[in-house]
Amino acid sequence: MVWSPSVDPAIVLLTRRPGFLPAAPTALADRYAAERDSPEGSYANLPDCGIHVLFLPGTSANDQIAAVIPIDDDLLDRIDAIARFSRAWLKRPSLRDTRMSVDQRRRFRLRLRAADGRLNGATYREIAIAIYGASRVDSEPWKTSSLRDSVIAFVETGLALIDGGYLRLLRHRRRI
Repeated sequence: MVWSPSVDPAIVLLTRRPGFLPAAPTALADRYAAERDSPEGSYANLPDCGIHVLFLPGTSANDQIAAVIPIDDDLLDRIDAIARFSRAWLKRPSLRDTRMSVDQRRRFRLRLRAADGRLNGATYREIAIAIYGASRVDSEPWKTSSLRDSVIAFVETGLALIDGGYLRLLRHRRRI
């Protein structure tokens, strides 16, 4: 899935390199995949490192390219994306996208599973059994179970994610 750069600051914006700068090899031109044209340009990705790029209108993967970094509230997220892109460009090991930790990704999946189950008519207990297993759910009284509370929270946050809250996941959480 490709998002608009107005929604996902991790999309690297590329344009033609200014003529006054020295030429540089376009070592990644053969590594771009799945181009998709749109009004804002041509989307592509680097499948080996999970980086999405947008070639601005009039730019192609074979051009001498430069990155464009809009100066806005997402500047630090955009710089992080450029850092990951630069490692791919320099053929160094890629950095992990840090917008979500491994634990946050796990909880995200659980929340969506719980919300999906609830939307399809499953009870909270059935959802708990699917997530935690029947033996763990049956090991304590359901009405006072901490698993019941966590499943209800998973469902509520999962429904909030489905209702548009997932867009917050595309940005780093930063303290002001």
